[in-house]
Amino acid sequence: MHATVVLLAGAVAGALGLSLWPLDHRPAPDLPRMVRLDPQPFEHRLDGDWRQAGRSSDAPVQMTRIPAPVEIMETAVSTGQWLDCVAAGACLAPGGPVDRPDLPVTGVSWLDAVAYAEWLSAETGQVWRLPADVEWAYAAAEMFRDDALGVRSDPDNPAVRWLAEYAADAARSRELDREIRPVGSLNVNSKGIRDIGGAVWEWTSTCLRRVDQDASGAILRQDDICGIYIVEGLHRAAVADFVRDPKSGGCSVGVPPANLGFRLVREVAD
Repeated sequence: MHATVVLLAGAVAGALGLSLWPLDHRPAPDLPRMVRLDPQPFEHRLDGDWRQAGRSSDAPVQMTRIPAPVEIMETAVSTGQWLDCVAAGACLAPGGPVDRPDLPVTGVSWLDAVAYAEWLSAETGQVWRLPADVEWAYAAAEMFRDDALGVRSDPDNPAVRWLAEYAADAARSRELDREIRPVGSLNVNSKGIRDIGGAVWEWTSTCLRRVDQDASGAILRQDDICGIYIVEGLHRAAVADFVRDPKSGGCSVGVPPANLGFRLVREVAD
């Protein structure tokens, strides 16, 4: 009941451009624990929609590293933490449930997640933002799922790849976990990051890119399509920035994510 009252009051305050809290009495934001990530080389399949000689192909796997140290939230932003932003008039009510503050917030768009990061940055005086694809994958460590899933290709018969992609998507559909569990309760990886690959996919700051290669693999053209962003979970997906419910549309390719949420990184001064 209390959460519902706060939610409604925050929505009204946000519509009027007001805050429920005087500036000098506003409570400090509730935050997840943080895990520091230091740059180290790791093997990573690049994001994007890749085409070689005009046909769909798997993105290459490369040794890469994150560009600078960051801290990442151990768990996704919870509903209770999101409602603090709603109460401050800086965020909209989420599209997911609001009666369980211990669940990860769901039903939030990329635009919603950016608004939360901007609010948190203003509240704390620190730089908070969505992780890039490479940062999220590095944090996910052994829990990161390879997009390729053994998809086979035949340069003389595109139907071979289409059938393989259909089989891979069918396998993903069977694996989908639609139960949203309390934050921190699903799993933990070797870096101490929790809840990777469950029912909640997470927004990143990485725009969808389309890459054209020639027959030898040399890049001919690369276009970033900002307005569509990479989300990470059981598999990668690309979703339009305004979408809150991916099941209703807006996923550019493949099996749509079950739910949309996010975690943030905090930039460090090193």
